[in-house]
Amino acid sequence: MPLLLFVLLSSRATPLQAQAATDSIRLNQIGFYPRGPKLAVITGAKKPGKFFVTTPDHRTPVFTGTLQLGKQLRTADFSAFQTPGTYVLSVPGTGFSYPFQIRARVHEAVASAALKSYYYQRASTELPARYAGRWSRAAGHPDTRVLVHPSAATTERPAQTVLAAPRGWYDAGDYNKYVVNSGVTLGTLLSLYEEFPAYCAARRTNIPESANDLPDLLDEALWNLRWLLAMQDPLDGGVYHKLTNPAFDAFVMPAAAQAPRYVVQKSTAATLDFAAVMAQASRIAGGFPRQLPGLADSCLRAATQAWQWAQMHPQDYYRQNEINTQTDPDIQTGEYSDDELRDERAWAAAELFITTRDAEYYKAFRPALDRALPLASWAQVQALAFYSLARFRAQLPAVARPDADLIRLRLLTLADTLIAGAAQRPYQTAMGRSTDFQWGSNGLAANQGVALLQAYRLSGKKAYLRSALTNLDYLLGRNATGYCFVTGYGTKSPRHPHHRPSEADGIAEPVPSFLVGGPNPGQQDGCKYPSARPEKSYTDLVCSYASNEVAINWSAPLVYLAFAIEAYQDALP
Repeated sequence: MPLLLFVLLSSRATPLQAQAATDSIRLNQIGFYPRGPKLAVITGAKKPGKFFVTTPDHRTPVFTGTLQLGKQLRTADFSAFQTPGTYVLSVPGTGFSYPFQIRARVHEAVASAALKSYYYQRASTELPARYAGRWSRAAGHPDTRVLVHPSAATTERPAQTVLAAPRGWYDAGDYNKYVVNSGVTLGTLLSLYEEFPAYCAARRTNIPESANDLPDLLDEALWNLRWLLAMQDPLDGGVYHKLTNPAFDAFVMPAAAQAPRYVVQKSTAATLDFAAVMAQASRIAGGFPRQLPGLADSCLRAATQAWQWAQMHPQDYYRQNEINTQTDPDIQTGEYSDDELRDERAWAAAELFITTRDAEYYKAFRPALDRALPLASWAQVQALAFYSLARFRAQLPAVARPDADLIRLRLLTLADTLIAGAAQRPYQTAMGRSTDFQWGSNGLAANQGVALLQAYRLSGKKAYLRSALTNLDYLLGRNATGYCFVTGYGTKSPRHPHHRPSEADGIAEPVPSFLVGGPNPGQQDGCKYPSARPEKSYTDLVCSYASNEVAINWSAPLVYLAFAIEAYQDALP
């Protein structure tokens, strides 16, 4: 279409036509860096032709390009356009995109928001309007009178013993607190701080602690860390698997949830995850002796006690069905059961080795070098050990140095596997293999981004950095559903997440800044889905805990990915 004709047609459009956006243009709804790559995928363009970047009123074209035929779908590459501003993308015959920005620090707001999601998940405290805005709420779940469940009873702490374990984060859409999932979550956030301390220190998220001398990321992590410390039995070092109601609360606000709460069975998985996080936290707390007096020593002592307990209890698995046949009350909440503990042992050993320099811990880690390196998840934490060892490779004792190249190779091999074939996928993102679509697929996409950033840090190859950015683009709109998967951000984002406060607070908009689970062809919740195709198997309904729940372990890699991309933005393209 000639440029003059395009302008004339645009000027004659009605206001409604001029403002209507199409879901057929899939792009990052937040925006792009001036010098970074910029790609949109067009689902409604069947023929080749031109596309235009225009001002938001659609009247002034500022860039013209030619649609390219990608794998099944056409793409619009406007990377060459670098002028900061707010724009839409127009494809004649298809329509206009949602608005987006081109500017430096374009993901800064969504990165900080993802971190702020943890404030909204705080237990045992009110959320005043000064910090929570419209989503302020009364305190719930003080957890100062928690009962020892029969499955966790010991001679010293028999069933019904009353404990205090306040603070912590609600795990997901429910109001329970789980050590295993807190482990991978805190490990990811603390790794972000260790990797980018100066950048993290400069980010403020308007939480009650924002005026103190600690970075907000660490203040938020401490809210959960102090709860975790209370989950360790000081008499033997073992760690309770979770703090929970017997059954999930109804969809009510936290203050209205009054069911009794229990700590349930000590497990090897929870204890090893706890040991890893405490060893890592000890290193970080040691850098703030004035602000956190004694915490580094307390964390390291807790970590070593947990490690010793796990050595004496190497196979204390958490099996909820077995517990329920032997004890009352039955526990029906999230299980987080894991019968493969070599990865937890490797992670705990690696973090303790880095913190203490004790070669015995490295000896316990070393068998992990002979195994494949899977992507990180709550059930598979081996990658976190590799990330930390690679991060501190130049500072480690001699016993670890011969393996530095092998650790690097394992991480680069993982990254190469993730980017293989990405250019041939319909949305040209690292995320997109059929096996990627599962429960918590958005968390998987974010964790892929973290792994790719590790490879970039180790190699300096920008292909890894660009691939990590494609997964952020995926999460923010360049995907088969057309959703920006972070509540309250982008033009089309989830409105009905499976999240009790969002459903029960009487506010139309959900609590902002949460990453929802994402496409999941398992559809285990029985809700109505628009498609059975794996990449489209998502529904924005509150009943959809299989695709639309929120969870702390999915938000953590999003925080890492968005923060790190912001920190590396000058290295793009």
